[in-house]
Amino acid sequence: MRLTRAAVLARAKAAALDGVRRLNCWGSRLTDISICRDLPNIEVITFSVNGISDLEPLNQCQNLSELYLRNNNIASLNELFYLKNLPRLRVLWLSENPCCGSDPHRYRMTVLRNLPSLQKLDNQAVTEEELSQALVDGEEITAPPARRNVENGCPESIESSAAESTTETESELLNFRLEETNKIREELGMKPVPRDKFSSFSPRETDCNRKRRNNVLNAILLLMKELDAESLEIVQQTVGRRLQALQKKELQEE
Repeated sequence: MRLTRAAVLARAKAAALDGVRRLNCWGSRLTDISICRDLPNIEVITFSVNGISDLEPLNQCQNLSELYLRNNNIASLNELFYLKNLPRLRVLWLSENPCCGSDPHRYRMTVLRNLPSLQKLDNQAVTEEELSQALVDGEEITAPPARRNVENGCPESIESSAAESTTETESELLNFRLEETNKIREELGMKPVPRDKFSSFSPRETDCNRKRRNNVLNAILLLMKELDAESLEIVQQTVGRRLQALQKKELQEE
């Protein structure tokens, strides 16, 4: 799915693209972020939980300081080539992408060797010792990744995820939802939700419905931070009416 100009302006509550400073598109099924080439003043981008595989459009975001790309379809660490010339980039969350591979040390060292100005990587502070070690253990990236067919890549990832989900037990799915929620809360600087306070799900739901509901819930949690007092009151009133309707429905079913 392509991120459009209209969507950017609506989410950022801006009148023009050069006025966009923060953009939150968590869980929006995005694959094409070419619009980022037209965001010269963007400072914080949240693209976690999408299908993004190409970071070239971010190369133009010279004011970017925080970039959240967790859980996408980024296949190669060579995509870091497009982030190397971003002078203000200090926070990067890239975990849960195919490019992370099976060796977490090599992954972290390679990222830090190519982006030595980072202060936090994958929600962990970067140390001077790590930066020094990265010069030895990390791989220097000097060229962009080979051209590939992005459209053909995304369906494979989706199909793979669906196949894996069929082997998960209900307990594992619950752990996944709790982990996803807490990772988003960490991105927002919020405290994690204890397991005993995390609502369970109905075993009758399909995997698709569970994941969709989880994405909606986490998207709402993210958007709540953007609302002012007046907007929050409207949300509170709407939630109250919705709860009353659900309770009434449950009584009628009984």
